[in-house]
Amino acid sequence: MKVVFFSDDFPPYSFGGAGISTYELALGMKKAEHEVFVITTCRKKSEAGESEYHGLKVYKIASDYPSKWRSYVSLYNRSVVQKVEELLKRIKPDIVHINNIHFYLSYYCIKLAKVYSKAVVVTLRDAMSFSFGKLETKNYSEHFDAQLTWFDQFRQAKKRWNPFRNLLIKRYLGYANKLFAVSNALKKALEQNGIKNVEVMHTGMDVSEYHRDHNEKNKKIIFFAGRLSGAKGARVVEEAMEIVKKEVPEAELVTAGSNGKWLNREEMKLAYAASAMVLVPSLYLDPFPRTVLEAMAAGRAVIGTCYGGAPEAILDGVTGYVVNPFDIKIMAEKVIDLLKNPKKAEEFGKAGFERVKTDFNMDVKISELLSCYQELIKK
Repeated sequence: MKVVFFSDDFPPYSFGGAGISTYELALGMKKAEHEVFVITTCRKKSEAGESEYHGLKVYKIASDYPSKWRSYVSLYNRSVVQKVEELLKRIKPDIVHINNIHFYLSYYCIKLAKVYSKAVVVTLRDAMSFSFGKLETKNYSEHFDAQLTWFDQFRQAKKRWNPFRNLLIKRYLGYANKLFAVSNALKKALEQNGIKNVEVMHTGMDVSEYHRDHNEKNKKIIFFAGRLSGAKGARVVEEAMEIVKKEVPEAELVTAGSNGKWLNREEMKLAYAASAMVLVPSLYLDPFPRTVLEAMAAGRAVIGTCYGGAPEAILDGVTGYVVNPFDIKIMAEKVIDLLKNPKKAEEFGKAGFERVKTDFNMDVKISELLSCYQELIKK
């Protein structure tokens, strides 16, 4: 079977959650002895062209433009679309599996994929198919209601407002044979905003990539694995740490990066191993934060947000704690609890490791995806 994966970003140039998850799916399909190709983008023309990454054939298409045009170019990126069509004609895939394409590749690629393949699968990994950015409205933070009004959209988009954007995205999604969401929380949000017929397939994880000896961890290091942004909870973590330090002065916060420099994939694994616990306090609908699974795969307790898909991975009081990140006092108390009870933190970590190995096993996810592909081709 010939399978083509689409993703705006892909390692080694990007280590974002969507790009890594797409890479792992592609690698899993190759290990299952299928012919796998990846179509992605890069910013510089000098980086464009064919290459190999860990045995995967990767086609990089150069694309760069000011983000203020995203609500238009993300629908139809002319220069990219032409090159995608050429590649699909050449490859003649059985399956095209589309992941994040909402910036450079553009949603029109779904329609193209339908023309040149036997079946198209789309995995929705964020709210961008119905939102102009991260979904962090007051209605969602207070009532878990993800439905966006036109005013929500307009306020979010500002000068990037395109009244036809969401209608066209829904139209292009209609060309897919199968739509997946990475969490039940995202599926519900999609349905609330008019995108139907979505199934849930959680992200898979290879625990052997992350699991290390529990003795490596520092009992007082707290790892904030997200980007230092307000939406990811940087501010609330800073405030919570002020409370934590009063109770546990030796507690130390470590972040995934600063000043534009971020830990790469291998460095992230070392950071998990060196930590006593991991914080994932997103303040928005974070569909299914990969950092939660990575931390659990590394055998670390996780204190995660109640928003989005994190509670679908974290078992509250078993593998970590689920908290409302706006309640800074409660979040700090949970951190202090695990710092003062390292045995509990270790037990949470072990339970988390077993949960990932059993319920989010990459081999199982690849098998489920292959069954989906084969069923679609038969139709």
